[in-house]
Amino acid sequence: MNTSGEPNGSSAAGGKDRRPPPLRWWVVLFWLVAVTVLLAVVGIFLGRETRLAPFLVVLPALIAGRGSVRQTAVASSWVTVMIAGALFDTAEDTIGAATATVVFALVFNALSVARAAQRVRGEREIARLRSAAAALQRQLLRPFPLMTDQLIVHGLYQPVEEDSRVGGDVYEVVSSPYGSRVFIADVQGKGLPAISAAFSVLSAFREAAVSEPTLTAVVDALEDAVLRHNSFAAQAGESERFVTALVLGIGPDPEVQVINCGHVAPLMLHADRDGPVLRGEPCVPLGLDALSPEPRTVEWFTFPRGGTLLLCTDGVTEARDPSGRFYPLEERAAAWDEVRAADLPATVYRDLRRHAAGALGDDTALMVLRRRPTPEAD
Repeated sequence: MNTSGEPNGSSAAGGKDRRPPPLRWWVVLFWLVAVTVLLAVVGIFLGRETRLAPFLVVLPALIAGRGSVRQTAVASSWVTVMIAGALFDTAEDTIGAATATVVFALVFNALSVARAAQRVRGEREIARLRSAAAALQRQLLRPFPLMTDQLIVHGLYQPVEEDSRVGGDVYEVVSSPYGSRVFIADVQGKGLPAISAAFSVLSAFREAAVSEPTLTAVVDALEDAVLRHNSFAAQAGESERFVTALVLGIGPDPEVQVINCGHVAPLMLHADRDGPVLRGEPCVPLGLDALSPEPRTVEWFTFPRGGTLLLCTDGVTEARDPSGRFYPLEERAAAWDEVRAADLPATVYRDLRRHAAGALGDDTALMVLRRRPTPEAD
């Protein structure tokens, strides 16, 4: 598993802390001194030096948004001393008015310190939940590479980690009596409920992939798992969810079976005919079969021994650049013919981050499938 936050082409992701860096002490002290001097100079030119001192009270509130509790407390103490010194060292203000201003500053500064403490507690809680979710994901997903008799599968899973919410992207490769079964899916929504739904459908795939002789029976088992999960979710007052998924059956022959349940279609690379391999329209996502008048059907395509099959979730295809343009996966794929399959996940992810200027808004899951060499080729 990858816990560094950067893909290495063969990992699920860990819980990198992406909180904004804390303020440095020299930054806090610089602003305290600079703003105090600025107000003093402006006050001298306006002849109202003591009247501007209360404006210092906004400094602790600003520091509370990024600084530590100690930094906010130091700023509050500084501001209170400056305001008190400026107001009581004048004959223009009555003692009562000066005292009222200082009391207001004390109350406002105390609220700033309390806000900083609340923010720090919230950030720690988010980090704790993110760490727990990342640990749960590591238990759900096996690390790459994954291997069967027919396949070598490289890939990566990189959660967005923008907060404590974690997506429901899952993947698996299973060796069965009927060949290799490959699964990649994306659960609607985020958070622990999405992970729960992901665990349900992933467990169903691992069981059905080795027991069901046909790919349609495997998908039927996944549909039942999502419906059962939604039934329990409804009883608990949670939202029902659907799951987009791609299920493939790959044997020794070049022809491959696939059922696309509303998922991103696979791309073929390193072959005579690169690009999308599916011609039909995708079926409805898992959990929504009752809404479709047509049953899910199997589509066939050729997966040659020298080809590479790229599977991904919509965190790739729906990533936007600063102008709002979606990531052009098919267009970029033409430049990857010389990239080794083991290096392809990291190559795609780096290009994806460049396209989005580092601001990815959804989890990223990639699988790169290659056929294992035959004994004759060894």
